[in-house]
Amino acid sequence: MDPFGAEGELVNIHTAFVQGQYELVLSDFEASSFSDTNRQPVQILQYRAQCALGQYDDVIKSVGNSSVPDLQAVKALATFLKNGSDGAVADAEKLSETQGENLTVQLLCGIVLARAGKADQALALLSRHEGSLDAVALSVQIHLSQNRTDLALKEAKSARSFAQDALLVNLAESWVGMRQGGEDYQKSFYVFEELAQAPSSASATSLIAQAVSELHMGRLEEAETALNQALVLEPDNSAALANKVVLDSINGKDVSEVRSKLQSVDSQHEMLLDYAAKKEAFQAALEKYSPKFEA
Repeated sequence: MDPFGAEGELVNIHTAFVQGQYELVLSDFEASSFSDTNRQPVQILQYRAQCALGQYDDVIKSVGNSSVPDLQAVKALATFLKNGSDGAVADAEKLSETQGENLTVQLLCGIVLARAGKADQALALLSRHEGSLDAVALSVQIHLSQNRTDLALKEAKSARSFAQDALLVNLAESWVGMRQGGEDYQKSFYVFEELAQAPSSASATSLIAQAVSELHMGRLEEAETALNQALVLEPDNSAALANKVVLDSINGKDVSEVRSKLQSVDSQHEMLLDYAAKKEAFQAALEKYSPKFEA
């Protein structure tokens, strides 16, 4: 059973989290105001919101050396996101083996494993969920990262069969649509725009998604407007900065300042690592050739 289903008391805080309204998750909800059963899920969502905002040290300190599997999973996630440590991956693998029926373990350790390049392990863990849309959404993202759009689409369609109007299902289908392209760019745009422009759901995350869909459709000015709005809300948002680099490159602008800002915010961002790898490969290829001059 999905604890974040539309009928439960967690629906509002969960919706805020899914919409990327992380500050709202932290400021507008008190765990003590929820029933005893739901206080821990609220706390977990708030820890995840802190991780999304880069507050890894605060989360690690708060969790401490807890023996509660859910909190151990939180610590593994925060530690991995902070420094990508092998120890955090090992902790996630151990929790997956011993506490694999726990939804928090499935979700958070699934994230760690997927980001550590262990996608198949992550998917195997997530497949043990019982009607969790969060697990479905994460599985869709992993399939897309593997360029398995067919499996991502299958996963999203299966969720549609038991959660017709759920926000996460709409988002999952929109992520797939962005990979499929063509007319699906426009369909995805409508979902992202509705979230980004409504005062009750606007966030940097939704604005970035809107900007990316605009970019794919060649609407560069609109994409720039949305990205600038996202950076006003979250100046250190690495996804916004990375997409700003892409957009400015397309527009022929100097990207050195934005790329430098991204480097200071997230030196391990995949765009920077990919850029460094390609630069190194180019230099290696260049060294194989020497110019010849004829008198």
